[in-house]
Amino acid sequence: MGTLMSMTGFAREGGALADGTAFVWELRSVNGRGLDLRLRLPPGQDALEPLLREAAGKRLKRGNVSANLSLKREERPRLVPDAAALDQLLEIAQALAARIPGAAPPRAEALLALPGVMRAEAPEADEAAEEARRAELAAAFARALDGLVAARRAEGAALHGVLSALLDEIGALHEAAGREAAGQPEAQRARFTEQVAALLGGNGAARVPEERLAQEVAILAQRSDVREELDRLGAHIDAARTMLRAGEGVGRKLDFLVQEFMREANTLCSKSASVALTRVGLDLKAAIERLREQAANVE
Repeated sequence: MGTLMSMTGFAREGGALADGTAFVWELRSVNGRGLDLRLRLPPGQDALEPLLREAAGKRLKRGNVSANLSLKREERPRLVPDAAALDQLLEIAQALAARIPGAAPPRAEALLALPGVMRAEAPEADEAAEEARRAELAAAFARALDGLVAARRAEGAALHGVLSALLDEIGALHEAAGREAAGQPEAQRARFTEQVAALLGGNGAARVPEERLAQEVAILAQRSDVREELDRLGAHIDAARTMLRAGEGVGRKLDFLVQEFMREANTLCSKSASVALTRVGLDLKAAIERLREQAANVE
């Protein structure tokens, strides 16, 4: 039996890179019609995106997946003056001081405190080091994906039990509908005879030719015949159980199949000629709706 996969899951993978930078990957997955990977990467890490999308596409088929990467360096960046900004501000300050009689010359600490004069020293570009850094982060993402897949499998195992129980409930209601439907022709004959008697008065039904009575009852029975709907519903139940045994990758097919479940249940209710069968049909629709809600979680 295959493993059923849910689309709901969470995984977290953290650690430190070779240069001492601490990182944390957080992956969350919820229901989705297809696979939608949304990445939140720190500035300067855009080159990672193609690697991450390729890795996710190999492990996941469906679901809205958000992946967030946090980076934190313990050491503070070294500050250096921006020479161009400092020269411009010094020129402005000296010109202003020359226009004010008795003004003191610009002081260095005052200039350095102005916004934009000091900036973080840009690290020297080292393509080999950056490539190694990206490889470390991509490997950690792959481990986080392993955790997400494991979480989705665990959720899928629980989901398998819920879906199986719902199919058993629908199967029992399908059998009950078959029993109620078998008695519809006789009930319709009795009801039609009563209606004719009420219209004609007394035993007026006895004056209606038996052949004519049988024709009318046959027409009513044909209109309310639900054997085809029950046969198709039974086939759908068997197909759904086969999908659950197959396991992975059946979510989209199960979605379509559950729509067919509801189509047959709606037709059964519209054709019902008895209160009992209608009640069973409504119970069927309620159970199928619960099945639809749960099936929406399957990958």
